Amino acid sequence: MNRLITFEGSEGCGKTTQISLLKEKLETRGETVLVTREPGGTPLGEKIRHLLKDAPEGKGMTDATELLLFSASRAELVTKVIAPALKEGAWVLCDRFTDSTFVYQGIARELPIEFISTLNLFATGDLVPGLTLLLEVSPAKAAERMAHRATRDRIEDEEPEFFDIVREGFVTLAESEPDRIKRINADADPGTVAEIIWTHFLHAFPA
Repeated sequence: MNRLITFEGSEGCGKTTQISLLKEKLETRGETVLVTREPGGTPLGEKIRHLLKDAPEGKGMTDATELLLFSASRAELVTKVIAPALKEGAWVLCDRFTDSTFVYQGIARELPIEFISTLNLFATGDLVPGLTLLLEVSPAKAAERMAHRATRDRIEDEEPEFFDIVREGFVTLAESEPDRIKRINADADPGTVAEIIWTHFLHAFPA
């Protein structure tokens, strides 16, 4: 099992906080840890991220364009960052990966699932995470956390119904791959969530 650990979930689920806490935990054991994100993680990927999320030129882009831009960023990230780090024996903690594309663009945007699966495999070179942590947050808690953000990007600005579909999509995906994708109640306080994540980590990667 490879050392790629991905964090998934709808907006406001607390991925950034939990990635940081797991990184600290691993580093106290003397492990080498790389933290990255999607889209982004490379100079080119960050440019693509800007187009997807914040650039005025990205407003109104087609769903197909969105899908292909995410995939382009992923191909760059895996080839230049993730794969080399894994080869060197590092743990890689990634904020979103192929599961987000499956849910956001496949289920929520209703683009062809079979094509997305093929595209995901092509962009990653068939790389599948060793463990995926799905942070599930209630709509009320998500709204509370999002209210504290100064601005919202293009995707965060979708209607609430869109994120209802996203949450349901992640549940469906997790139920189809229970060995890899672990569902976690992210409404709990960060410390409690971090403890649950650590338990899943130890189970997935026994010493």
